[in-house]
Amino acid sequence: MNYAMNSSSQPQGARHSDVAGARRRRRLRTYGIAVAVALTAGTASAGYLAMAESPAGGGRASAPPQVHGATVDFSVRGGTARVDTGTLRVTGRTGDGATLPVSGAAGQRLGKPGKVTVDGGTAHWSYPDKKLTVTARSERGRLRMTVHSAADQNLSWPRTTPGAGAALQIPRGEGLRVPVSDNFWNSGEAGLKDSEAELSGGLTLPAWGYTQGGHGVGYIVPEEVGTSLAFASKDGRIGSTARHEFSRRERTRDYTVHFSLTDASPVSSATDYRAYLDEHGKLRSLKQKIRENPGVKRLLGAVHAYAWGSARTAKGVNELHKLGVSRLWLGYDADDQPMDEQAVRAAKRNGYLVGPYDSWANGQPSETADNPSSKWPDAVYPDFCVRNWKGEIKEGFGGRGCYVSTQAFQQAEPTKHYLADRAKKITANGADSYFLDVDAAGELFTDSSEGHRMNKKQDRANRLERMRKLASDDKFVLGSESAGAWAAPVLAFNHGGQTPVADGLWKLEKDKEKWGGYAPQGEPAFFFKEAALPPALAKAMYDPRYRVPLYETALHGSVINTDRWEMPYNKLPEQKTDRALMSALYNTPLNFTLGDKNLTSTGKEMAALQRQFAPLHQAAGTERMTDYRRLTADGTVQRSQFGDGKLTVTANFGKKAYGSLPGGCAEARLKGDPKPHRLCPAQLP
Repeated sequence: MNYAMNSSSQPQGARHSDVAGARRRRRLRTYGIAVAVALTAGTASAGYLAMAESPAGGGRASAPPQVHGATVDFSVRGGTARVDTGTLRVTGRTGDGATLPVSGAAGQRLGKPGKVTVDGGTAHWSYPDKKLTVTARSERGRLRMTVHSAADQNLSWPRTTPGAGAALQIPRGEGLRVPVSDNFWNSGEAGLKDSEAELSGGLTLPAWGYTQGGHGVGYIVPEEVGTSLAFASKDGRIGSTARHEFSRRERTRDYTVHFSLTDASPVSSATDYRAYLDEHGKLRSLKQKIRENPGVKRLLGAVHAYAWGSARTAKGVNELHKLGVSRLWLGYDADDQPMDEQAVRAAKRNGYLVGPYDSWANGQPSETADNPSSKWPDAVYPDFCVRNWKGEIKEGFGGRGCYVSTQAFQQAEPTKHYLADRAKKITANGADSYFLDVDAAGELFTDSSEGHRMNKKQDRANRLERMRKLASDDKFVLGSESAGAWAAPVLAFNHGGQTPVADGLWKLEKDKEKWGGYAPQGEPAFFFKEAALPPALAKAMYDPRYRVPLYETALHGSVINTDRWEMPYNKLPEQKTDRALMSALYNTPLNFTLGDKNLTSTGKEMAALQRQFAPLHQAAGTERMTDYRRLTADGTVQRSQFGDGKLTVTANFGKKAYGSLPGGCAEARLKGDPKPHRLCPAQLP
């Protein structure tokens, strides 16, 4: 956020978690019931419950693989998966006889495969010409395949090109459901075709999938580093290809993919990924985080806002409370005008969480740095700069300074305390929350610098450790930017993970006339000027017909997710109603910006929306999303459920009434509360 004050570049923020077996099986079956019930008539498969009860599911012993010459059959939940060892093509056959393409042939010639051998429940074979070996087995109802390479090389696999009636599930931001034959998504204006995103950062989950008819296929890559997902259009259908780089230096010479036969739910791949996290003990709940730090509880029912100018003062904070904002996360830029002790005390007195937006990613010469957070003591700049194999500095965002190596900080911290001193200084005003820009966003670096070499996995480990320290040791209510699933265990909240950014956004944000610049200081137009998204960009990012809650299905009740901070609710007037309805449907808070001129007007709007949101989020913010479905064929009416019925929300994004629910409104029902909660955003003051 602090980077935004450099008028020559876009802001830094604008870039691109084992339980006992019996209990785990019960939880998976219970969740399966919810998803099976969620399916609309005519779209349900045999049902997730039946799948979970199958011999291949729930951690039970699986049938051994069956070898038929060059093909191998594996028993999986809901059917079988057949692997053609000549090409790595994978085909699924469901219990009711349907055939599904799980993966096309690998994108590279593999050469003649070696003989398949079976050891216990695991099949083994090799490709001598490519120095590749494969192990495959049924594991917890999925087909688990690991490809090991003895050389540095690339592999394009799995490759997914489903039939004309299929829809991809893509974890871009909160999530997209893309009909593969949709003309818009097969065109360049959607920003998906011919794009590629790293699983560690460009996508929010290392899991994706598709549905076709009454069935679906899900993919999970448990180790994200080294793998990306690319999209291409062929014959009027858009498909995906995972691309993996085998690298000795990056420690990515083992590549594992889990394949699942799922059901027709539009969030089936995320449902399967949530089950995977549960099975492997990788999910930390908000309830756990609240037990460790009671301050996290104050996020429940809170909207989020960034303060500028008079909104950073005690008077401004008290004005928000008078307007009726009862719960709030309030952030401010780590610049030369932070909130003072009096303002922080006022925020705490009002029950708000308050904290700085800081970055540990950039270093610049102290005498010329364009923001305080880029200034570091001693010779951090340039000694800690990330360098490539040629010794060249990795320029910082927008060509300013350099990206600073997490390994250099990690090695220096025990004696120099650069990071601990920064956090202590920046929260000396009493702040109890901390937003650490970039760290969870997944842009990972390889550093070839003498003295602090690291690969991307080490970079990720360093980021996780320093975020863990802020959250667990220092007891800050911690947030970060556009957090991928790998960072969810250490975070309480996440700004930006909900936004399915399309490439056209960056171009728009650089247009000062349309988006706004960085003045005036108390209310920069970049954040406050109302903007209109071009039709194609609005459709790609906010059209509710294509949006699905993959992130919430996987991680609701673990981390709180919002839109990007430079795209606050008050920035995009044409999307207000849809964004407010998505907030209700996903049970996630809206994000605002507050400044000199809009404190009262936006404060009133915040208060009205927060009064609607608070009881729902307080009841269900720590619960998992247990059901999601589209109630109409065009997807304009959608329903979600949290905590197995604790909260049910129906949102009508259309113009026509759905039963008694008017268009542009949402209705929420809390278990035990006979009166429904209705939200019609356009009718609010």
